[in-house]
Amino acid sequence: MVAVVNRPLVLFICTANSARSQMGEAILRAKAGDRFEVASAGLDAKEINPLTIRVLEEAGYPTRDLYAKSLSQFLAKESVRFAIIVCENAADRCPSVYPFAGRTLRWPFDDPAAHNGDEQQRIEKFREVRDQIAARLDRWLAGE
Repeated sequence: MVAVVNRPLVLFICTANSARSQMGEAILRAKAGDRFEVASAGLDAKEINPLTIRVLEEAGYPTRDLYAKSLSQFLAKESVRFAIIVCENAADRCPSVYPFAGRTLRWPFDDPAAHNGDEQQRIEKFREVRDQIAARLDRWLAGE
């Protein structure tokens, strides 16, 4: 008989759950999905920005399981080991997540969806934020 091991849940939180938190979810799932359950949620969940999907897929991150989720789907319903807040707006508006989360980390990144410019400039901003999130997750996974 194989024992079922519950993996700790990492929840990425953002305002709209359309870009940064989705990136965090996809990237961590790809880098360490065997170590964690990974999800993302938004205070005011919206549809995923198509540029989020585009830049994740071009870097080889699977996007099949991504969809917009509200934070209310998790509060007081799931045991969250790490809540990672990836935007200032969510950090300012987010209800206290303790004891909801064992540990809350605040990693603010620029909102690529709010970046002005032509399509190429917007795509570059999404790539920049994707790469920043990936680098931050690498450091976190390495214990820094």
